[in-house]
Amino acid sequence: MPRRHDGTARLRVPHGGGAPGTEGGPERGPGLVIPLEVAASCRARTRGLLGRDSVEGALLLTPASSVHTFRMRFPIDVAYLDRHLTVLAVRTMRPWRLGAPRVRSRHVLEAPAGAMRLWGLRPGVRVEILP
Repeated sequence: MPRRHDGTARLRVPHGGGAPGTEGGPERGPGLVIPLEVAASCRARTRGLLGRDSVEGALLLTPASSVHTFRMRFPIDVAYLDRHLTVLAVRTMRPWRLGAPRVRSRHVLEAPAGAMRLWGLRPGVRVEILP
């Protein structure tokens, strides 16, 4: 993945959460497109979702291999992504928790609790960042 800058983008999840070339993969349609905020600078990653009451779509922290929910106001879903944007693990974290670092994780995706299950994000699914 090319170096990202703070800003907005869109997250594409394959239709049905399938991997490329499998049942439910990208060739079956455009998939789900979700609004995405990108936090690439140290300052933006440090702030993350702190002080917010919700998030529209998802937040991508890059580079990142772990997160915490100290001082957060709501529970979140966390997806750890490798350098190819393949989901390594998905966890739901309540406020005031510390997530364990993931060895191969290069990016972390955060969304409101329950959203990733609805989107079909699970280990092995490869997402795409659209401009």
